[in-house]
Amino acid sequence: MMAQPVPHQTTADKKRVKVYELRNNDWFDRGTGFCTACFVTEEQKEPRVIVQSEDQPDRLLLETKIVKEDGFQKQQGMRQMDARQYGLSEPVRMPRSSHQAHSPGARKFIDHVQQQFQAAMGGPGRSCITYPGECLLIRRAADDGLSDDLAMDMPTSIQLPPAELGTLIDIENTLRNLSQSPSGRDALAKAIMSEDYIAKLIPLVEMAEDMESLGDLHHLCNIMKTVVLLNDTGLIEHAVSDECVLGVVGAMEYDPDFPTHKANHRQWLNNQGRYKEVVRIQDDQVRRKIHQTYRLQYLKDVVLARILDDPTFSVLNSLIFFNQVEIVQHLHMTPGFMTDLFAVFGDPTVQPLRKKEAVIFIQQMCAISKNLQPPARQGLYGNFLQQGLVPVINYGLRHPDVTVRVGATDILGSILEFDPSMIRKTIYEQTHRKQAPLTDALIDLLLVEVDLGIKSQLTESLKVLLDPNVPGSGPPPENREGFMPKGKHQVSSDPQQDAFIAHFYEHSVAKLFKPLLDLEKRPNMKFNALEDGIFGYLNEILCFYIRHHTFRSKHFVFDHNIASRFGQLLACKQKHLQLVAIRFFRHLILLRDPFFTKHLSDRRIFGPVLDTLLRTLPRDNLLSSACLDFFTSINYEGDRELARHIMENYREKVVALSHVDYFRGMLMRWDQSRGYTVSEVDEEDEGRGVGRGAMMEHLAVDQAQEEYL
Repeated sequence: MMAQPVPHQTTADKKRVKVYELRNNDWFDRGTGFCTACFVTEEQKEPRVIVQSEDQPDRLLLETKIVKEDGFQKQQGMRQMDARQYGLSEPVRMPRSSHQAHSPGARKFIDHVQQQFQAAMGGPGRSCITYPGECLLIRRAADDGLSDDLAMDMPTSIQLPPAELGTLIDIENTLRNLSQSPSGRDALAKAIMSEDYIAKLIPLVEMAEDMESLGDLHHLCNIMKTVVLLNDTGLIEHAVSDECVLGVVGAMEYDPDFPTHKANHRQWLNNQGRYKEVVRIQDDQVRRKIHQTYRLQYLKDVVLARILDDPTFSVLNSLIFFNQVEIVQHLHMTPGFMTDLFAVFGDPTVQPLRKKEAVIFIQQMCAISKNLQPPARQGLYGNFLQQGLVPVINYGLRHPDVTVRVGATDILGSILEFDPSMIRKTIYEQTHRKQAPLTDALIDLLLVEVDLGIKSQLTESLKVLLDPNVPGSGPPPENREGFMPKGKHQVSSDPQQDAFIAHFYEHSVAKLFKPLLDLEKRPNMKFNALEDGIFGYLNEILCFYIRHHTFRSKHFVFDHNIASRFGQLLACKQKHLQLVAIRFFRHLILLRDPFFTKHLSDRRIFGPVLDTLLRTLPRDNLLSSACLDFFTSINYEGDRELARHIMENYREKVVALSHVDYFRGMLMRWDQSRGYTVSEVDEEDEGRGVGRGAMMEHLAVDQAQEEYL
């Protein structure tokens, strides 16, 4: 094969260039040579670019055929084409102060090659310098002054191979090569949409399945993945349309990374039974949006979950978000839709299954509405409440199906998170009409619910609804660890909220804390799994009420002897119930309120806590740490009356714990204040036979503990 120079090409047209080879993502210098354009003398002239070595003119550093269908790709300061993984760059000497980034000679050379190419191909065309399977790179190197002279742009349109089983490999390679740069992805997306290329590929899936050609199915899977990962919104919407979605996901069922497994995407998406219409949606466009959104979510969460990159993830999330907002706003503004939706719960002839679906539908609308602007969200929630949302929540809270109960609590939580006053107004109306308020339904479910997630949501709801800090009253004044300052009373600035709190303490608070109050008549402290789970939530709620409800909570704690009820939990074998009691007592201590400290002293709570510490201290665990933290929270100087109560009534137990620094210091300060000396304290310890060394020796020979460990 002979190569002839381009006619009229002078020595000046030869450009001195450097050739690089790409190996494992690293560029290696192949040498310097002269680049020329030429034709191969055969029946059909093939335009080529040839680089001859500068040192050895007979040796070719690069010979690249010019192909019409391919084009340059520009990436971060370099012009590249898919070729034999070689790099071509022209050394251009210029002063550092020069701003001329392009070499006129190289531009002239490329223009000349392009003219020769057009003449050979019979007219204007898309020019490139490439060879199948290779990579030609013309780039500027910062260290040698080389410039990116061959500044050829990606063509605005490209010609894709025909959609046939025999060309799947070419299609896959073409799509992969063109998707390497932003300009290539844009041109490729336009070509796929203009030629309706996806529709041409879909029949090939069924043909390959009929022929049981697993290799072709693997190629189709890679092609569909490349198409979706182009991050073009129009292309993705077209891929999940009614006409294309089954073919697209059908091709992705045959993942070459798992050649022995086949997914069931078409079977899942083709099941129309998953689409529920509680109320008929008349607008066909909205219905299509709903189906499209479901398919986009399935594509994001299932089909592409393993290979999804950040750009495609963002595009899919954006499409889902805008679709959901459009759907919710349309349903909200459709006349009569909300009335028909809530009429389902008032009709006794409606099947329970349809009511369940209605609750789940409202739950999904509330979840989507979190993405709406505040005015639109407020309008939607206001419409819900006007149509009768609170009875729907009551219905869901008492439903035997846990899915419906979760839906009802989610609906309530969404509105409380946005604006609690919207629910409070309805509760005010219920109490004014002498109806059972929504809080009673929350209490009833909290006491019997076994799902921990629902219990947590109910606890938060009862705290928010009974919070006296209504909007506009400002945050509560708090001190260390979020407790009310000593002697500071928090009073609601809203008369309605204050009246509701009074109604709650009069009619509902005893029902809420009934499991705790019933401990007084309980013969033993043995609880099953259902019973012992409620005390932690009750402790959390009661501590919140004590911080915010001031005198009402004090009356409740005093009248029902709440401290003694929590003290009974210290006799339980379950460590987590003992921790509940310790947390409650520590909460009262940190309030620095004389009322609660006197209440603890009068109920002789410190004795059982000291006994618990004595039983537990040989083991270093959470319970012993909690007990020590409880006592260290007592300030000896600030709580002299409390310290005096402990030393006068439980001195022997404190002496038994004198090996602990805190109790040794407390004992020393107490005795010094009473006129004793340190030596007298030591003699007293020796007389009791409970010296620190003896105690530690006793603890060290706990044979049961040693065997356990």
